[in-house]
Amino acid sequence: MSVVADVIVIGAGIVGAACALAMQQEGLRVTLIDAASPGCGVTAAGMGHLVALDETDEELDLCLLSLGLWKDFMRAHPAVGEPSHCGTLWVADNEHQLAEAQARATRLSQRGWNAESLSGAQVSRLEPALRPGLAGGVRVFGDSVVYPPAVAHFLASELVRRGGSLRLGQAVVRIGNGFVVLTGDERVAAKHVVVATGVEVAKLLPEVPVFARKGHLLITDRYPGRLGHQVVSMNYGQASARADALAVAANVQPRPTGQWLVGSCRQDGQRDTSVDPAVLRAVLRSAIELLPCLGDMQIIRSWAGLRPASPDGKPLIGPHPGRAGVWLAVGHEGLGVTTAFASARLLTDQMVGRPGPLDASPYDPGRFLALWSQSNAE
Repeated sequence: MSVVADVIVIGAGIVGAACALAMQQEGLRVTLIDAASPGCGVTAAGMGHLVALDETDEELDLCLLSLGLWKDFMRAHPAVGEPSHCGTLWVADNEHQLAEAQARATRLSQRGWNAESLSGAQVSRLEPALRPGLAGGVRVFGDSVVYPPAVAHFLASELVRRGGSLRLGQAVVRIGNGFVVLTGDERVAAKHVVVATGVEVAKLLPEVPVFARKGHLLITDRYPGRLGHQVVSMNYGQASARADALAVAANVQPRPTGQWLVGSCRQDGQRDTSVDPAVLRAVLRSAIELLPCLGDMQIIRSWAGLRPASPDGKPLIGPHPGRAGVWLAVGHEGLGVTTAFASARLLTDQMVGRPGPLDASPYDPGRFLALWSQSNAE
Protein backbone atom coordinates (compact mmCIF):
# COMPACT_ATOMS: atom_id res chain seq x y z
CA MET A 1 0.00 0.00 0.00
CA SER A 2 1.36 3.41 -0.95
CA VAL A 3 1.08 6.31 1.51
CA VAL A 4 0.98 9.45 -0.57
CA ALA A 5 -1.26 12.00 1.10
CA ASP A 6 -2.83 13.47 4.18
CA VAL A 7 -6.03 13.88 2.16
CA ILE A 8 -7.42 12.07 -0.86
CA VAL A 9 -10.18 13.97 -2.66
CA ILE A 10 -12.30 11.82 -4.96
CA GLY A 11 -13.88 13.79 -7.80
CA ALA A 12 -12.31 16.70 -9.69
CA GLY A 13 -15.48 18.62 -10.43
CA ILE A 14 -15.54 22.21 -9.26
CA VAL A 15 -16.46 21.27 -5.67
CA GLY A 16 -13.81 18.56 -5.37
CA ALA A 17 -11.13 20.68 -7.04
CA ALA A 18 -11.94 23.62 -4.75
CA CYS A 19 -11.71 21.36 -1.69
CA ALA A 20 -8.41 19.87 -2.82
CA LEU A 21 -6.79 23.26 -3.40
CA ALA A 22 -8.09 24.73 -0.13
CA MET A 23 -6.68 21.79 1.82
CA GLN A 24 -3.34 21.96 0.03
CA GLN A 25 -3.16 25.68 0.85
CA GLU A 26 -3.80 24.74 4.48
CA GLY A 27 -0.56 22.76 4.49
CA LEU A 28 -2.04 19.29 4.03
CA ARG A 29 -0.65 16.95 1.39
CA VAL A 30 -3.51 16.36 -1.05
CA THR A 31 -4.08 13.89 -3.86
CA LEU A 32 -7.01 14.62 -6.17
CA ILE A 33 -8.33 11.59 -8.08
CA ASP A 34 -10.80 11.51 -10.97
CA ALA A 35 -11.78 8.80 -13.41
CA ALA A 36 -11.85 11.34 -16.24
CA SER A 37 -10.54 14.93 -16.20
CA PRO A 38 -11.18 18.06 -14.11
CA GLY A 39 -14.52 19.72 -14.70
CA CYS A 40 -16.25 16.81 -16.40
CA GLY A 41 -19.61 15.43 -15.35
CA VAL A 42 -21.99 17.71 -13.49
CA THR A 43 -19.58 20.64 -13.67
CA ALA A 44 -19.46 20.51 -17.47
CA ALA A 45 -23.21 20.09 -17.85
CA GLY A 46 -24.32 23.06 -15.71
CA MET A 47 -25.04 26.71 -16.42
CA GLY A 48 -22.23 28.23 -14.38
CA HIS A 49 -24.23 30.87 -12.58
CA LEU A 50 -22.91 32.60 -9.47
CA VAL A 51 -26.12 33.68 -7.80
CA ALA A 52 -27.42 34.58 -4.36
CA LEU A 53 -30.43 32.34 -3.76
CA ASP A 54 -32.52 32.84 -0.67
CA GLU A 55 -35.03 30.02 -0.38
CA THR A 56 -33.74 29.55 3.19
CA ASP A 57 -31.45 31.51 5.48
CA GLU A 58 -28.90 28.69 5.32
CA GLU A 59 -28.90 28.73 1.53
CA LEU A 60 -28.32 32.48 1.46
CA ASP A 61 -25.57 32.24 4.10
CA LEU A 62 -23.67 29.68 2.03
CA CYS A 63 -24.18 31.59 -1.23
CA LEU A 64 -22.99 34.91 0.19
CA LEU A 65 -19.92 33.40 1.83
CA SER A 66 -19.00 31.71 -1.44
CA LEU A 67 -19.74 34.74 -3.61
CA GLY A 68 -17.33 36.75 -1.50
CA LEU A 69 -14.67 34.07 -2.07
CA TRP A 70 -15.49 34.08 -5.79
CA LYS A 71 -14.86 37.83 -5.84
CA ASP A 72 -11.43 37.25 -4.32
CA PHE A 73 -10.72 34.52 -6.86
CA MET A 74 -11.77 36.64 -9.84
CA ARG A 75 -9.67 39.58 -8.65
CA ALA A 76 -6.65 37.30 -8.45
CA HIS A 77 -7.41 35.43 -11.70
CA PRO A 78 -9.60 37.73 -13.82
CA ALA A 79 -9.50 35.69 -17.02
CA VAL A 80 -10.08 32.20 -15.60
CA GLY A 81 -13.47 30.82 -16.58
CA GLU A 82 -14.30 33.82 -18.80
CA PRO A 83 -16.38 35.51 -16.08
CA SER A 84 -19.23 37.78 -17.09
CA HIS A 85 -20.35 40.24 -14.43
CA CYS A 86 -23.78 40.52 -15.97
CA GLY A 87 -25.93 40.46 -12.85
CA THR A 88 -29.28 38.71 -12.66
CA LEU A 89 -32.64 40.10 -13.68
CA TRP A 90 -35.45 38.22 -11.93
CA VAL A 91 -38.68 38.91 -13.81
CA ALA A 92 -42.22 38.69 -12.46
CA ASP A 93 -45.26 37.73 -14.53
CA ASN A 94 -47.85 38.98 -12.05
CA GLU A 95 -48.38 40.96 -8.87
CA HIS A 96 -47.87 37.93 -6.62
CA GLN A 97 -44.46 37.22 -8.15
CA LEU A 98 -43.64 40.93 -8.02
CA ALA A 99 -44.27 40.98 -4.27
CA GLU A 100 -41.92 38.01 -3.91
CA ALA A 101 -39.35 39.80 -6.06
CA GLN A 102 -39.54 42.93 -3.93
CA ALA A 103 -39.09 40.83 -0.79
CA ARG A 104 -36.03 39.21 -2.38
CA ALA A 105 -34.55 42.61 -3.18
CA THR A 106 -35.02 43.66 0.44
CA ARG A 107 -33.48 40.46 1.84
CA LEU A 108 -30.44 40.60 -0.40
CA SER A 109 -29.83 44.30 0.13
CA GLN A 110 -30.08 43.90 3.89
CA ARG A 111 -27.32 41.29 3.65
CA GLY A 112 -25.09 43.60 1.61
CA TRP A 113 -25.79 42.02 -1.80
CA ASN A 114 -27.01 44.96 -3.86
CA ALA A 115 -30.44 44.44 -5.41
CA GLU A 116 -33.18 46.80 -6.55
CA SER A 117 -36.87 46.40 -7.29
CA LEU A 118 -37.99 47.37 -10.77
CA SER A 119 -41.29 48.25 -12.37
CA GLY A 120 -42.44 46.59 -15.59
CA ALA A 121 -41.35 49.66 -17.56
CA GLN A 122 -37.90 49.62 -15.96
CA VAL A 123 -37.48 45.93 -16.76
CA SER A 124 -38.37 46.60 -20.39
CA ARG A 125 -35.86 49.43 -20.64
CA LEU A 126 -33.10 47.26 -19.19
CA GLU A 127 -33.82 44.32 -21.49
CA PRO A 128 -35.87 45.32 -24.57
CA ALA A 129 -35.91 41.70 -25.77
CA LEU A 130 -38.29 40.77 -22.94
CA ARG A 131 -41.93 40.43 -23.81
CA PRO A 132 -44.08 43.43 -22.93
CA GLY A 133 -46.50 43.39 -20.03
CA LEU A 134 -44.27 41.96 -17.30
CA ALA A 135 -45.20 43.13 -13.81
CA GLY A 136 -41.61 44.04 -12.88
CA GLY A 137 -38.68 42.36 -11.29
CA VAL A 138 -35.44 42.59 -9.33
CA ARG A 139 -31.97 43.45 -10.58
CA VAL A 140 -29.18 41.77 -8.58
CA PHE A 141 -25.97 43.56 -9.42
CA GLY A 142 -23.32 41.23 -7.99
CA ASP A 143 -24.32 37.95 -9.65
CA SER A 144 -22.06 36.59 -12.39
CA VAL A 145 -21.65 33.80 -14.90
CA VAL A 146 -18.53 31.66 -15.43
CA TYR A 147 -17.49 28.66 -17.52
CA PRO A 148 -17.10 26.06 -14.72
CA PRO A 149 -14.96 23.40 -16.45
CA ALA A 150 -12.21 25.95 -17.05
CA VAL A 151 -12.28 26.95 -13.38
CA ALA A 152 -12.11 23.33 -12.22
CA HIS A 153 -9.18 22.68 -14.55
CA PHE A 154 -7.38 25.77 -13.22
CA LEU A 155 -7.94 24.74 -9.59
CA ALA A 156 -6.57 21.26 -10.30
CA SER A 157 -3.52 22.74 -12.05
CA GLU A 158 -2.98 25.13 -9.16
CA LEU A 159 -3.11 22.19 -6.76
CA VAL A 160 -0.23 20.57 -8.63
CA ARG A 161 1.71 23.84 -8.80
CA ARG A 162 1.47 24.06 -5.02
CA GLY A 163 2.83 20.56 -4.51
CA GLY A 164 -0.34 18.46 -4.56
CA SER A 165 -0.90 15.38 -6.68
CA LEU A 166 -3.42 14.89 -9.48
CA ARG A 167 -4.30 11.39 -10.67
CA LEU A 168 -6.59 11.29 -13.68
CA GLY A 169 -8.07 8.38 -15.57
CA GLN A 170 -8.16 6.31 -12.39
CA ALA A 171 -11.39 5.37 -10.68
CA VAL A 172 -11.79 4.75 -6.97
CA VAL A 173 -13.76 1.52 -6.59
CA ARG A 174 -13.81 1.22 -2.81
CA ILE A 175 -13.18 3.25 0.32
CA GLY A 176 -11.58 1.41 3.20
CA ASN A 177 -10.46 2.43 6.68
CA GLY A 178 -7.66 4.91 5.93
CA PHE A 179 -7.27 4.00 2.27
CA VAL A 180 -8.97 3.85 -1.09
CA VAL A 181 -8.80 1.13 -3.71
CA LEU A 182 -8.29 2.11 -7.34
CA THR A 183 -9.08 0.18 -10.49
CA GLY A 184 -6.41 -2.50 -10.75
CA ASP A 185 -6.53 -3.09 -7.00
CA GLU A 186 -3.98 -0.40 -6.11
CA ARG A 187 -4.43 0.85 -2.55
CA VAL A 188 -3.62 4.45 -1.66
CA ALA A 189 -3.53 5.44 1.99
CA ALA A 190 -4.48 8.75 3.56
CA LYS A 191 -5.67 10.02 6.91
CA HIS A 192 -8.69 11.72 5.35
CA VAL A 193 -10.82 10.83 2.31
CA VAL A 194 -13.12 13.48 0.83
CA VAL A 195 -15.90 12.23 -1.45
CA ALA A 196 -17.01 14.89 -3.95
CA THR A 197 -18.41 12.70 -6.69
CA GLY A 198 -21.84 14.26 -7.18
CA VAL A 199 -24.51 11.82 -8.31
CA GLU A 200 -21.91 9.04 -8.41
CA VAL A 201 -21.53 9.04 -4.62
CA ALA A 202 -23.80 6.00 -4.26
CA LYS A 203 -21.27 3.83 -6.09
CA LEU A 204 -18.88 4.28 -3.18
CA LEU A 205 -21.23 5.14 -0.34
CA PRO A 206 -24.70 3.72 -1.09
CA GLU A 207 -26.04 4.92 2.26
CA VAL A 208 -25.57 8.61 1.36
CA PRO A 209 -29.00 10.03 0.39
CA VAL A 210 -28.03 11.95 -2.75
CA PHE A 211 -30.15 11.44 -5.84
CA ALA A 212 -30.11 12.62 -9.45
CA ARG A 213 -32.23 15.54 -10.64
CA LYS A 214 -32.07 15.77 -14.42
CA GLY A 215 -31.91 19.02 -16.35
CA HIS A 216 -31.82 20.03 -20.01
CA LEU A 217 -29.92 22.94 -21.58
CA LEU A 218 -29.42 24.36 -25.03
CA ILE A 219 -27.20 27.04 -26.53
CA THR A 220 -27.76 29.36 -29.48
CA ASP A 221 -25.57 30.71 -32.21
CA ARG A 222 -23.90 34.10 -31.59
CA TYR A 223 -26.19 37.12 -31.19
CA PRO A 224 -23.99 39.74 -29.52
CA GLY A 225 -25.51 42.73 -27.80
CA ARG A 226 -29.07 41.42 -27.58
CA LEU A 227 -29.08 40.44 -23.89
CA GLY A 228 -27.21 42.11 -21.07
CA HIS A 229 -28.32 40.25 -17.91
CA GLN A 230 -28.94 36.71 -16.89
CA VAL A 231 -32.75 36.63 -17.09
CA VAL A 232 -34.55 34.29 -14.70
CA SER A 233 -38.25 33.80 -14.08
CA MET A 234 -39.43 34.35 -10.51
CA ASN A 235 -40.96 30.92 -10.98
CA TYR A 236 -37.45 29.41 -10.90
CA GLY A 237 -37.29 26.85 -8.12
CA GLN A 238 -41.00 27.25 -7.49
CA ALA A 239 -42.55 25.68 -10.57
CA SER A 240 -44.73 22.69 -9.74
CA ALA A 241 -43.75 19.37 -11.25
CA ARG A 242 -46.05 17.79 -13.81
CA ALA A 243 -47.23 14.21 -13.71
CA ASP A 244 -43.95 13.18 -15.36
CA ALA A 245 -42.00 14.87 -12.50
CA LEU A 246 -40.90 17.70 -14.81
CA ALA A 247 -40.77 21.32 -13.60
CA VAL A 248 -39.71 24.11 -15.96
CA ALA A 249 -38.82 27.78 -15.35
CA ALA A 250 -36.92 30.04 -17.74
CA ASN A 251 -33.27 30.87 -17.10
CA VAL A 252 -31.36 32.50 -19.98
CA GLN A 253 -27.72 33.60 -19.80
CA PRO A 254 -25.79 35.82 -22.19
CA ARG A 255 -22.35 34.33 -22.75
CA PRO A 256 -19.25 36.41 -23.56
CA THR A 257 -19.32 34.83 -27.03
CA GLY A 258 -22.73 36.40 -27.77
CA GLN A 259 -24.46 33.04 -27.44
CA TRP A 260 -27.49 32.49 -25.22
CA LEU A 261 -27.44 29.56 -22.79
CA VAL A 262 -31.02 28.49 -22.16
CA GLY A 263 -32.52 26.45 -19.30
CA SER A 264 -33.84 25.30 -17.04
CA CYS A 265 -35.80 22.34 -15.79
CA ARG A 266 -35.64 19.66 -13.16
CA GLN A 267 -36.91 16.12 -13.37
CA ASP A 268 -36.60 13.40 -10.74
CA GLY A 269 -36.62 9.68 -11.38
CA GLN A 270 -34.21 9.93 -14.33
CA ARG A 271 -30.70 8.46 -14.46
CA ASP A 272 -29.67 8.79 -18.09
CA THR A 273 -28.29 11.92 -19.74
CA SER A 274 -29.91 11.48 -23.13
CA VAL A 275 -31.84 14.47 -24.49
CA ASP A 276 -35.62 14.15 -24.39
CA PRO A 277 -37.04 16.26 -27.27
CA ALA A 278 -40.32 16.82 -25.44
CA VAL A 279 -38.52 18.19 -22.37
CA LEU A 280 -36.28 20.32 -24.55
CA ARG A 281 -39.35 21.82 -26.24
CA ALA A 282 -40.83 22.66 -22.85
CA VAL A 283 -37.63 24.42 -21.79
CA LEU A 284 -37.45 26.38 -25.02
CA ARG A 285 -41.15 27.29 -24.90
CA SER A 286 -40.76 28.66 -21.36
CA ALA A 287 -37.81 30.81 -22.43
CA ILE A 288 -39.55 32.07 -25.57
CA GLU A 289 -42.50 33.19 -23.46
CA LEU A 290 -40.12 35.63 -21.75
CA LEU A 291 -37.84 36.41 -24.69
CA PRO A 292 -39.86 36.02 -27.92
CA CYS A 293 -36.89 36.75 -30.22
CA LEU A 294 -35.39 33.46 -29.08
CA GLY A 295 -37.90 31.75 -31.35
CA ASP A 296 -36.03 33.10 -34.39
CA MET A 297 -32.55 32.14 -33.16
CA GLN A 298 -30.49 29.18 -34.30
CA ILE A 299 -30.00 26.48 -31.68
CA ILE A 300 -26.63 24.83 -32.21
CA ARG A 301 -26.44 22.31 -29.37
CA SER A 302 -28.47 20.75 -26.57
CA TRP A 303 -27.59 18.39 -23.74
CA ALA A 304 -28.79 17.02 -20.43
CA GLY A 305 -27.10 16.49 -17.07
CA LEU A 306 -27.78 15.18 -13.59
CA ARG A 307 -27.68 17.46 -10.56
CA PRO A 308 -26.79 15.81 -7.23
CA ALA A 309 -29.71 16.64 -4.93
CA SER A 310 -30.39 15.91 -1.26
CA PRO A 311 -33.73 15.20 0.43
CA ASP A 312 -33.84 18.56 2.23
CA GLY A 313 -32.29 20.67 -0.51
CA LYS A 314 -29.07 21.40 1.40
CA PRO A 315 -25.67 19.94 0.56
CA LEU A 316 -23.84 17.47 2.77
CA ILE A 317 -20.60 19.13 3.89
CA GLY A 318 -18.79 17.47 6.76
CA PRO A 319 -17.71 14.16 8.30
CA HIS A 320 -19.47 10.94 7.43
CA PRO A 321 -21.07 9.90 10.73
CA GLY A 322 -20.49 6.18 10.18
CA ARG A 323 -17.05 6.09 8.57
CA ALA A 324 -14.10 7.53 10.47
CA GLY A 325 -11.86 9.70 8.30
CA VAL A 326 -14.38 9.99 5.47
CA TRP A 327 -15.75 13.45 4.59
CA LEU A 328 -18.56 14.47 2.25
CA ALA A 329 -18.95 17.39 -0.14
CA VAL A 330 -21.98 16.36 -2.17
CA GLY A 331 -25.65 17.17 -2.82
CA HIS A 332 -25.29 20.78 -4.01
CA GLU A 333 -27.88 20.38 -6.78
CA GLY A 334 -27.85 23.54 -8.94
CA LEU A 335 -25.61 25.56 -6.62
CA GLY A 336 -22.42 23.56 -6.85
CA VAL A 337 -20.61 26.24 -8.83
CA THR A 338 -21.90 29.11 -6.68
CA THR A 339 -21.08 27.42 -3.38
CA ALA A 340 -17.90 25.51 -4.32
CA PHE A 341 -15.50 27.84 -2.53
CA ALA A 342 -17.64 28.09 0.61
CA SER A 343 -18.00 24.31 0.72
CA ALA A 344 -14.22 23.97 0.49
CA ARG A 345 -13.77 26.52 3.26
CA LEU A 346 -16.27 24.86 5.61
CA LEU A 347 -14.87 21.37 5.05
CA THR A 348 -11.26 22.48 5.49
CA ASP A 349 -12.07 24.34 8.70
CA GLN A 350 -13.78 21.25 10.11
CA MET A 351 -10.93 18.99 9.08
CA VAL A 352 -8.30 21.08 10.86
CA GLY A 353 -10.55 21.76 13.87
CA ARG A 354 -10.94 25.49 13.33
CA PRO A 355 -14.13 27.55 13.83
CA GLY A 356 -15.57 28.48 10.47
CA PRO A 357 -17.05 31.71 9.14
CA LEU A 358 -20.60 30.38 9.54
CA ASP A 359 -22.46 27.61 11.31
CA ALA A 360 -21.81 24.38 9.42
CA SER A 361 -24.43 22.34 11.29
CA PRO A 362 -27.21 22.79 8.67
CA TYR A 363 -24.99 20.89 6.22
CA ASP A 364 -23.86 18.16 8.64
CA PRO A 365 -24.30 14.75 6.94
CA GLY A 366 -25.32 13.34 10.32
CA ARG A 367 -28.72 14.97 9.94
CA PHE A 368 -29.69 11.98 7.82
CA LEU A 369 -29.97 9.27 10.45
CA ALA A 370 -29.75 6.48 7.92
CA LEU A 371 -26.07 7.21 7.60
CA TRP A 372 -25.49 6.20 11.20
CA SER A 373 -26.56 2.64 10.49
CA GLN A 374 -23.62 2.15 8.16
CA SER A 375 -20.91 0.22 9.96
CA ASN A 376 -17.34 1.45 9.79
CA ALA A 377 -15.49 0.47 6.66
CA GLU A 378 -12.94 -2.23 7.00
